[in-house]
Amino acid sequence: MYAKSVTLGNQTGFHVRPATLFMETANRFRSTVRVLKNAQAADGKSAISLMLLEAPRGTQLIIEACGDDEVAAVDALVDLVESRFGELAER
Repeated sequence: MYAKSVTLGNQTGFHVRPATLFMETANRFRSTVRVLKNAQAADGKSAISLMLLEAPRGTQLIIEACGDDEVAAVDALVDLVESRFGELAER
């Protein structure tokens, strides 16, 4: 298992668009992906599961993966979150 911590910096947190982008990215990998928020865990390959975390901007998450490509999966997902899901930075 491989895991990293990341903070949601985009405006909407895990709302529809970011959750869908996260799910699509996670599904490119064979590894099982989970996202942890406090005591809650979500399936990283399910947008609905991610939205049920109710994670707004500023929420700290742990992204973990288990499988052959776990490091690549976690690193890609952390990069996606850190890029604010492609949203423009606030001015």
